[in-house]
Amino acid sequence: MTLDSFKIEILPLKDKLYRFSLRILGNHAEAEDVVQEVMIKIWKDRENLGKIKNLEAWCMRLTKNLSIDKTRGKHFNLNAIPDNFDMVQISAGPQKLAELSDIMQKVKKLMKELPDMQRMAMQLRDVEGMSYKEIAEILELQLDQVKVNIHRARKFIRHKLIKEESYGL
Repeated sequence: MTLDSFKIEILPLKDKLYRFSLRILGNHAEAEDVVQEVMIKIWKDRENLGKIKNLEAWCMRLTKNLSIDKTRGKHFNLNAIPDNFDMVQISAGPQKLAELSDIMQKVKKLMKELPDMQRMAMQLRDVEGMSYKEIAEILELQLDQVKVNIHRARKFIRHKLIKEESYGL
C-alpha cells in the first residue's frame, strides 16, 4: 500500500473508528489514542493489507479489540451517541424539533442500559450504518447473533419509549 492509497482508503475511516472507540471507552483522549494506534498498526502492516477482503471491517475490528483492551481493569462503559447524529430536516417546525430532540435524548439514555453486545451492534448498525455482515465480522459473531442482538436492542428501546409515553414514567 502506498501513501496515496493509504490516504484514500484508510484515512477517511478515522472518524468512524473514533466514534466507535469513543462509544466503547467513553473518553475522548483514549479514543483518539486508539485510533492513532490503529492507524500506526495499519501502516506498519501495509504490505499484508492486500490479503484482507473487507478493509473497513478489519479496521473496525482492530479498533474494537484495542478499545476493549483499554477497558480491561476499568468499568466497561459505552458513551453516548454523538450530539450531531440526530440531524433533523431544517423545514421542521420548532415543536417537531423539540420532540425529536427529546426522543433522541431518551434513546441515548436507554442505549446505556443495553447489554454491551447489543449496544455495540446497535451503534454499528443504526448510528454507523454498517451492514449486518460487516457487524458480524467486527464483533466476531455469527450473522444470526448480530440480528438477534439488534432486534432485542431495538425492541427494548421501543418498549421503554412506548411505556414512557403511555404512563409518563
